[in-house]
Amino acid sequence: MSEIESAWGRYPGYAIDLVPWAGQGRATFNGTVVAESDSCLIVKESDHQDQLYFPIGDVAWEHFTETDLHTVCPFKGEADYWSLTVGDQTEENVVWAYPNPFPEVAGLSGYVAFYTDRVRLELLEAVEEDDGDVVAYRFPVWGTAADLARLIDVVPDGDRRFISPSFPDPPLGTFVEIPDRFRPRQVIEGGQLLGQAIVAASKTVPDQRVVSASMVFTRAARFDSPLAVEVDVLHQGRTYSTVETRIVQHDKLCSVGLVLLDSGAEDVYRVTAEMPDVPGPLECPLRDFQVIGRDIRVVDGAYNFDPDDVGPPELLVWMRYRDRPEAPAMQAALLAQATTHYTIGASMRPFQGITEALAHKTLSTGPMAVDMSFHDDADAAEWHLYENPAIYAGRGHVQGQGRIFSQDGRLVASYSLHAMVRSFDADPKQMGGFTSAM
Repeated sequence: MSEIESAWGRYPGYAIDLVPWAGQGRATFNGTVVAESDSCLIVKESDHQDQLYFPIGDVAWEHFTETDLHTVCPFKGEADYWSLTVGDQTEENVVWAYPNPFPEVAGLSGYVAFYTDRVRLELLEAVEEDDGDVVAYRFPVWGTAADLARLIDVVPDGDRRFISPSFPDPPLGTFVEIPDRFRPRQVIEGGQLLGQAIVAASKTVPDQRVVSASMVFTRAARFDSPLAVEVDVLHQGRTYSTVETRIVQHDKLCSVGLVLLDSGAEDVYRVTAEMPDVPGPLECPLRDFQVIGRDIRVVDGAYNFDPDDVGPPELLVWMRYRDRPEAPAMQAALLAQATTHYTIGASMRPFQGITEALAHKTLSTGPMAVDMSFHDDADAAEWHLYENPAIYAGRGHVQGQGRIFSQDGRLVASYSLHAMVRSFDADPKQMGGFTSAM
């Protein structure tokens, strides 16, 4: 080991954190569990995606064969490798371990890791609120609900200007240049930008409540660079205020929005849409969006990538965040974050062979504009039902109308979404579509 040179002294800002996972980890290959443990480590390393390490004693070694491959990491040491065979399927050099890691990462001794693109890895978590129901997240996860909330909760950065950091912070490539093909997809969802605008407007006019927010998305934003939210108060009155937001990245405009706030009033009368009659959240299957602490359950399991699962152009989705934010604006922003998730998927449901698995591969998809109104108080830590009918699709566009209900049936918000769906290899004028009277 002495002949291997450590790079720790040359890169003082480099970091490798060994974080114990509180639940279970599981690795499966060719339908067989090949490792399972309640003592896994999530290893977070600068310029690398997270890795899940299993104790050596919790691996089914009868499926593994040691190979002659050895590699050297300048921050961890020399790695040994094993191939994996289950049935008639073999993956060469799919598992590695550092038997004598450098002192800075001594905790890796006695652990092994798997290539995430060749073995299915999952994090399992028992949810006490759901009587111990187990949630499985495909690893690597994007992050946690707390990570998402931190990005949405923009912080002041001068006069009427707010900032959201990169994710991760520092971003990949800070110490060693990483080719784009090795990076996770970095595009920020439009609903997150809408949530950031809501928070920035509320912090600018803190004595009024956000009642509506509209946004047009002009270009994609990325997680790997900070975002600036520039705020212009167009009017501030005792009853209503109007705030314009401009979200900028690298001096380029990503979105422009308008947020309406008011000082509140009692009901003169009340009319509200009725909540659809659907199974409750715990009766619906989980949908993994790889965000730990944000639970999503889809009515009838309809949001999936099965090309043969055909249905009406609508998705009904239960969602909650297990941690409760204190600020009302953050409650609204977290509700807004999911408004751009489902309309495109809903529009695809009537068509066999067309699913969101085609997005960013053969189809160019994304939200173009959203308009949201907040009606009643919401608690983001409680279950909410998102009703998402797509009312039109054609000529490269999709239009949807959404409603958000609390579990007790209150209509807490509604929204409309205008999205884009275009083929990468066809003229948009040639694209057909459907209309619906829903």
